[in-house]
Amino acid sequence: MTKTILAIDDSPSVRQMVQMTLKGAGYAVVEAVDGEDGLAKAQASRFDAVITDQNMPKLDGIGFIRKFRELPNAVGVPVVFLSTESRDDLKAEARAAGATGWMTKPFDQDMLLNVVKKIAG
Repeated sequence: MTKTILAIDDSPSVRQMVQMTLKGAGYAVVEAVDGEDGLAKAQASRFDAVITDQNMPKLDGIGFIRKFRELPNAVGVPVVFLSTESRDDLKAEARAAGATGWMTKPFDQDMLLNVVKKIAG
């Protein structure tokens, strides 16, 4: 059964890179343009993992995670931040909100794939 990953980022090029990397490894990818769009898609479907940016219009990554973790279908779903931000206080805030892990952009495609394999199978 194909695992489906929700990729949330306001940058079309980052979403495209994530999608190409994961689809090439056999994952299905659903893209969202910001946290609000991601939350709407997460309310409509269950995902095997979520990758989200932090700095986005409408709803940032931490705000998304807080709202996502309130959804019944978010239980047990790992969330990884993929952000240019690398401050320790922001990482701690993300973990407290329910993030599983953190990757810094620009990202290495093999590293992204390894992280997704580890958290989503």
